[in-house]
Amino acid sequence: MGTLRLVVADDHEVVRRGLRRLLETQPGWEVVAEAADGKEALKKVLETNPDVTMLDIRMPSLNGLEVAREIIKSGSKTRILILTIDESDAMICAVLDAGARGYVLKGDATRDLVTAVQALRDGKTFFTSMVQEMILSGFLKKAAKTSELPASRLTAGQRKILKLLAEGKNSQEAAESLGISVKTVETQRTNMMRRVNCHSLSELIRYAIRNNIVEA
Repeated sequence: MGTLRLVVADDHEVVRRGLRRLLETQPGWEVVAEAADGKEALKKVLETNPDVTMLDIRMPSLNGLEVAREIIKSGSKTRILILTIDESDAMICAVLDAGARGYVLKGDATRDLVTAVQALRDGKTFFTSMVQEMILSGFLKKAAKTSELPASRLTAGQRKILKLLAEGKNSQEAAESLGISVKTVETQRTNMMRRVNCHSLSELIRYAIRNNIVEA
């Protein structure tokens, strides 16, 4: 499959060394750059164009979410994996809104990190098991309020669009992939949010994960 190129950003050198050591045990995986703060992380990603970028949430100058937003804004194709000790529902929403599609708790890194990187490399999403349980719990509470099966609410075309958005593509990229206009993608996104009672893109993506529209 060729070399998998990675950037690791964390303000603790010991953590970076441990992550690098773990990642580079995988054949063909190479950490092409490390960063100790947010600005350096953004610079390294734009310079090296890695396949996967790992960002700590709490870093000096720019936090991991701010870096993720800037990476997405730049048009970089790198897949973003967030490493954090925070497992709150608010943080899950913030991570998804920032454009990251991987979420690993630092305490689970030894067990989950390699699997998470493999998932992102393959165009999938990855969430630590506890985070997946929180997403599912929120889904069950919401589903209990209606007798309609949530998975049946979207058309086949809408599901295709949602799958691409959940995988990290923006409206332009989704439109090009499906051969439709950007306006159609954005209109359908609005229609989907109304149909499944979601109020943000992060809620819509969590809906996609819960209903197996995109693999987690």
